[in-house]
Amino acid sequence: MALTVDHHSDGTGAPLEMGQTAYDAGVARLLASYRAIPTGATVRLAKKTSNLFRARPKNTAPGLDVSGLGKVVSVDAAARTADVGGVCTYEDLVDATLPYGLAPLVVPQLKTITLGGAVTGLGIESTSFRSGLPHESLLEVDILTGSGEIVTARPDGDYADLFDGFPNSYGTLGYSTRLRIELEPVLPYVALRHVRFHDLKTLETTMDTIVAERSYDGIAVDYLDGVVFTSDEAYLTLGVQTAEEGPVSDYTGSEIFYRSIQHDGDTPKTDRLTIRDYLWRWDTDWFWCSRAFGAQNPTIRRFWPKKYRRSSFYWKLIGLDQKYDIGDRLEKRKGNPPRERVVQDVEVPIEKTADFALWFLKEIPIEPLWLCPLRLRESGGYSAHDPSADVGPRAWPLYPLEPHRTYVNIGFWSSVPKVDGEREGAANRLIEEKVSEQGGHKSLYSDAFYDKEEFDVLYGGEVYSALKKKYDPNSRLLDLYSKAVQRK
Repeated sequence: MALTVDHHSDGTGAPLEMGQTAYDAGVARLLASYRAIPTGATVRLAKKTSNLFRARPKNTAPGLDVSGLGKVVSVDAAARTADVGGVCTYEDLVDATLPYGLAPLVVPQLKTITLGGAVTGLGIESTSFRSGLPHESLLEVDILTGSGEIVTARPDGDYADLFDGFPNSYGTLGYSTRLRIELEPVLPYVALRHVRFHDLKTLETTMDTIVAERSYDGIAVDYLDGVVFTSDEAYLTLGVQTAEEGPVSDYTGSEIFYRSIQHDGDTPKTDRLTIRDYLWRWDTDWFWCSRAFGAQNPTIRRFWPKKYRRSSFYWKLIGLDQKYDIGDRLEKRKGNPPRERVVQDVEVPIEKTADFALWFLKEIPIEPLWLCPLRLRESGGYSAHDPSADVGPRAWPLYPLEPHRTYVNIGFWSSVPKVDGEREGAANRLIEEKVSEQGGHKSLYSDAFYDKEEFDVLYGGEVYSALKKKYDPNSRLLDLYSKAVQRK
């Protein structure tokens, strides 16, 4: 039986769990909006916010009404599961589960990422070295397919092929309306150790050992990520859950989390955060990207309203820049060339981490870099009839990572000057070539330049084509290559 807690809310007095009746009403509005879209028009979401950085084609047709699918449906504390609307943000999801002492197994770093978005578009965080990616804790999902039918996909059964192919499909096979996910127990605080490294190869081997042993220097590691500032200044941040009371840091004010990591000497720097503040430690400054808006300047920060110190507001500023070409106009007034956006997350095998980072620091003038190790979840191949059964990692054909192998997500988010005469996306293309050379992948939320043949090899082309024909036979949704790569 699903439990509900009426007294906690999002600050507006509205319960965070909307219940089955409200969810059913939301689905009815969604289906009505699907039927209202003219035949032949591309189906899309009528969603104002997005965490995508690639250009999206203009579409004047009405979109799908997902306004009733933005909350948690219910939390079952005994079973450690949650039923969640497809466009519920992780911020609302976490606020609904923490009162039970529970959290999603993987919580992507930005508050307005939706659960549906993290499953169909992938997500990652500092638990990914032990819990994989968000879709690996998915038990079942209701999907509105391109043909206008809502089906329930599970790891086995009639729609198991759609369940496996849904991750990394970016809404081109359908949109999730409800997702049931596993939750894990969490303690109130996270104790951190920031360990400094003077060379990246030592960091790489240490990270590999921590992933294997789940500990460092005799202390358990529940959370693991890192930051590379230069080739001789890099850090791993190791977190362990704790119930011990004590002072905690607050990085939603004048202090900046990524700057707190830095220190001299070889003794790890320690810190403590509440579990909620730990989950959102990167959001206040969008990792380090708020510096582009001056928000890390102490004078400006003092007058920057706290409610606007969050990734969703910075994204609005980026949207204005893209719409009006503000950045390039300012660069032109300074006599500088326009800039190429280089906003990417890539995965390389862990043994290639140092090589890739050193190459990147030499070739691409962007720093810092974020590091986040991941492995396919060892118990990810569960059966829907027995979710506790461990049958090994499950294959996900549209983002095929090798089982029992550790990768490292390397994130970099900035821009570089364009060089006259170079091909469009020169820096991004160079990065794609290097990632492929090292046996890696890159996420598709941002600009991509692959040709169709290589794209199909990397992102499950044959499997995807079969799923597309089966679940979107009339091509009401864009196909993945058109959505992720082709320019309109």
